[in-house]
Amino acid sequence: MITNQIPKHLTLEEFLKLPDTKPASEYIDGEVEQKPMPQGKHSIIQTRFSAEINQVGVEPKLAYAFNELRCTFGGRSIVPDIAVFEWQNIPKDADGSVSNKFEISPNWIIEILSPEQSTNKIIKKILFCFKHGTKLGWLIDLEDESVTIFYPDRLPEIKEDDNILPVLSVLQNWQLTSTELFNYLKL
Repeated sequence: MITNQIPKHLTLEEFLKLPDTKPASEYIDGEVEQKPMPQGKHSIIQTRFSAEINQVGVEPKLAYAFNELRCTFGGRSIVPDIAVFEWQNIPKDADGSVSNKFEISPNWIIEILSPEQSTNKIIKKILFCFKHGTKLGWLIDLEDESVTIFYPDRLPEIKEDDNILPVLSVLQNWQLTSTELFNYLKL
């Protein structure tokens, strides 16, 4: 579905009844905005990084990284590039399977800046998540190979080169540097 066919102003309930778009559309402050189509570098960082998180988080049932997962909470419906949930917070159906609807904020939100995206819009999305319980936020800038780290209780930090990047506390035995993250771009 093309977003120019979607009215710009809808209620959240009206938005959630619409078919999904590709790339995904988000509902923020009463307006519908379509995310940009991921390009090569964005896609490889998203895929490889999610796989790394799941490699260390799934077997011990610590955390799971979801790509492009719709999260609806606080009157918004967003689709983070990567949404990481601590294992006990993953919504489940009565039979124990993963729910289709995630109506909570991710424990860790990871956004990868695309060239045509507004940095401030992404920062606002991350800060909104903190108001609803998110513990950690990353904004990955592919252009200058840096990661801005957001915390709920202190000023952001910019990490680059061989700086160790903070991860969720449940993954504390895993370390990754900025250099290692951006080396994913080199197949």
